[in-house]
Amino acid sequence: MKQSVILTIHGHVQGVGFRYFVSQKAEQYGISGFVKNQLNGNVYIEAEGGPEQLELFINACKQGPSHAWVGKVDIQYTPAQDFIGFQKR
Repeated sequence: MKQSVILTIHGHVQGVGFRYFVSQKAEQYGISGFVKNQLNGNVYIEAEGGPEQLELFINACKQGPSHAWVGKVDIQYTPAQDFIGFQKR
């Protein structure tokens, strides 16, 4: 059964390859959805997939790429959106 989640990543997460990192992890774990930068400096992600894959994806997002600093991750579970593929926006 698919689960869906909205993640808001706080910290030094723009200009460090965070969206590219997230899209690579989404492909690795079979996650669909999208990632985009927000004007306030956060990164916003909507993602869905199997429970185990989603947990691995969320844990990867909490780490981020090597040049990022993740201060906080807001997690909100939502109904599945039936995304096709994963996009950087």
